[in-house]
Amino acid sequence: MLEPRTGAAGAGRNDALAQDFVRFAVETGVLRFGEFKTKAGRMSPYFFNAGLFDDGAKLARLAEFYASALEAGGIGFDMIFGPAYKGIPLAAALAVEFARRGRSLPFAYNRKEAKNHGEGGQLVGAPLQGRVLVVDDVMSAGTAVRESIALIRAAGAAPHAVVIALDRQEMATEGGRDVPHSAVQYVRRQLGLQVCAIARLEDLLQYLAKGGEAALAEHHGRVLAYRQRYGVLEDGAP
Repeated sequence: MLEPRTGAAGAGRNDALAQDFVRFAVETGVLRFGEFKTKAGRMSPYFFNAGLFDDGAKLARLAEFYASALEAGGIGFDMIFGPAYKGIPLAAALAVEFARRGRSLPFAYNRKEAKNHGEGGQLVGAPLQGRVLVVDDVMSAGTAVRESIALIRAAGAAPHAVVIALDRQEMATEGGRDVPHSAVQYVRRQLGLQVCAIARLEDLLQYLAKGGEAALAEHHGRVLAYRQRYGVLEDGAP
């Protein structure tokens, strides 16, 4: 296997939670199998479409997964920020879930374009302050995170951590070329933020390898081949 569960990035993980999340994503059709072109131009045998968490029940369950992963990872923060667009409902849902758990947290999000009427500006919601958690679905190139960091710092707050639903654990691209690190690793190493993922590609492979359903087991070989071609070693792996 490319990635043992030892090392810095494996600390504080909840394997059962990750498996439950993969099952949930598959059963809701958010995680699909076939042939899908990624932003990097690769043909991926799977696709994670968080836009299909499209009703109240699914969004509430997703927020439970986010909150539980953050608690398992021991990541502290003072408020939540959702980058436009997909991060906006995720931030709101996560704030509601933490309130349900007894912790009321402020949240904010940004507009793609600054508003020049009404209250104006690019930021909406609570004032950015303290340690800010950025919530998003997946991280392909880290662009949304870099933009969020700039907004948070400009407001005088501290970008502290990022939480995503799925870590694809594959090489990022720079200038159209593959680089030997993932977007998640870039955010950890170069931007200095903690990154928490509910599940990783490794968890998906473990789910498929169990062969609970023949229709899913047949995808294991294709996903594994993709992992072997484009995968990266986890931080802290020997």
